[in-house]
Amino acid sequence: MKSFKELNIKQVDKGFIGDKIKIEKILNIETIIHAYKIEPSNFTDKGNGKRLCLQVTYKGELCILFTSAIGLQETIQQVPDHEFPIKATIIRENERFKFT
Repeated sequence: MKSFKELNIKQVDKGFIGDKIKIEKILNIETIIHAYKIEPSNFTDKGNGKRLCLQVTYKGELCILFTSAIGLQETIQQVPDHEFPIKATIIRENERFKFT
């Protein structure tokens, strides 16, 4: 009988690490975005029922940021996976969030 190690299976790890921060902490501050994922939201009454999860660097530490902002979701999906990490600033414009 083979051991798991002998099967040479690589574990896929899409988990993000770090403390959760609020979007207000990084507003108008250039931030490094390492990765993102869009998943079902726990709050289905807001936005499109999905949430954007960003792995970012804040004050030199890896952190996680969640938002239901549809504009950010649509915009970040246009960035090719091979381009990460990227520098970006999230701003609030007319009550909506956007990347600059």
